Amino acid sequence: MTLSAVTPAEIAAPLAALLPARRGARWAVGHAPYGIRNNAPTSRLSNGRHALIVTEEAGRIEVFADRPGLFPVTPDVVVDATDPAPALTLAARVLRSVLPDLDADEIRETGRTKGRDQILSGRAADLLEVGFALIDHGAHAVPAEGVNGPGLTWTAHSGGTWELWVCGLTQNLLLTYDGPVRGLHGFLPAVTTPYAGCAEDHAGSAFTRNLTDRLPQLRPVENGQVQFGARREPSGWIATPTADDPTDRADDDQRVVAEIGGLGVDLLLTTTAYLV
Repeated sequence: MTLSAVTPAEIAAPLAALLPARRGARWAVGHAPYGIRNNAPTSRLSNGRHALIVTEEAGRIEVFADRPGLFPVTPDVVVDATDPAPALTLAARVLRSVLPDLDADEIRETGRTKGRDQILSGRAADLLEVGFALIDHGAHAVPAEGVNGPGLTWTAHSGGTWELWVCGLTQNLLLTYDGPVRGLHGFLPAVTTPYAGCAEDHAGSAFTRNLTDRLPQLRPVENGQVQFGARREPSGWIATPTADDPTDRADDDQRVVAEIGGLGVDLLLTTTAYLV
């Protein structure tokens, strides 16, 4: 099969435009080297680090991670072509799950071929990349050292304190927050899957209802805490600072603590504006 025999996917360019540049390399759309679905429009996206195959067939848009030496069989992301904003939906799902998986694959391969020191160097470069993005948005990000690795800390306009941590060699990044709950209102919708949660009747309180009314995907686990997340996607919790804090009231200035794990660098780069 020649390259010209594969018709380009129309969604490829809009999707590439929504994915962030990494270390100066933007996503580019190219010909697919092969067709995954017979006679279906297909394109390959690459930023020099990772690659994606996008195909359109029978009212479906599919995205496959293009891993070296492996022929894609099962799509990583599927969106109905009737979605009102298919490129946005695809980008959100790629950022939440596919690119973090590819980053983890790259880290494991680096460890196998180049060793632990090279992994640490790459992780430090990831933090630096996010740190420069924060500075570009007006934050004063300060390097920090945690129990499991290096990190960054900064104070947002809301008055809340954010901390971003490398947790181990192969894990995605961990973000913590301590401050008024309004400081989470922009970031959480951008990183959590917009599916309805499963609220427990016995776990309701003014505190949890204030959160779940705004984001149904949050799930109360007790009167002072909600959690969220799904497999291969960011997950975490939001809670009152101590078990003694009142949960019978709720307002946007109420102090909370939160933890959000499973975050990829690409997702953070597209949501930096919500963190400052």
